[in-house]
Amino acid sequence: MTRQLEDTSFPAGASSAIGGGALAGIDRRSAIDAVRLRIGMAISLGLLKPGERLPDQEDVALGLSVSPITARRALASLADQGVVVRRRGRAGGTFVADEPPRDVLAELTASPAESQAVNRLVDRRLLFECAVTHYAAVNATAGQLDELERLTREMADSTDWSAYHLADEQFHQLVGTASCLGTAVGIYHETLAELYAYFIPYPIELLHKSNGDHIDLVAALRAGDGDTAVEISRKHVDILHRTMFMGLAQGGSQPAPA
Repeated sequence: MTRQLEDTSFPAGASSAIGGGALAGIDRRSAIDAVRLRIGMAISLGLLKPGERLPDQEDVALGLSVSPITARRALASLADQGVVVRRRGRAGGTFVADEPPRDVLAELTASPAESQAVNRLVDRRLLFECAVTHYAAVNATAGQLDELERLTREMADSTDWSAYHLADEQFHQLVGTASCLGTAVGIYHETLAELYAYFIPYPIELLHKSNGDHIDLVAALRAGDGDTAVEISRKHVDILHRTMFMGLAQGGSQPAPA
């Protein structure tokens, strides 16, 4: 995914993945604060548990689609506030604190405007997803289908949310490419990147469950069954309204996000 968040603050009139551009009206945040919010919300929602080890710093950057320096500074800030702890040695790393400060976590929440805007972005992706899936069922090559199947195996073998996220991103980008919809594919990829900039860490068990949709989708594409493929994709994306942070904060269910 294209780096959506740069290691800068955004003055009035500038744009960021969380705060401007296509999602006008969302609170403007620095890239570091956006990462802090995504990790903090995952902790508040119980997706990251006390004592849980986070992926290595480089993997956090890849999994959240930010630069390594942004990930490093965000984690350092969370450590300074006691939300995470850093341990040295062989068994070291960055861990969720046993008792993260509630007042700090309370500050790391998305505004109603952000939640509303992300719901609109999910709807936009839903329209694109159905279109590219329909045409992928017609136009996907054998090589592309083999690669999609390989990516489902990679997701199934992933042991943390960071590695899963990278394969998931490649999977959906390839479905778009396989549609052969020309310049519209680029717009679809941009929408994916915008939405991925809001994903938060999820337990790998839930992500593995979500991968079942990917497996079923590849089977439908191989069979050239466009109707079934589109319905799988529709459900896969529509559930984001309940499983991304804005849905979970309102008591939504916890199947993993698409």
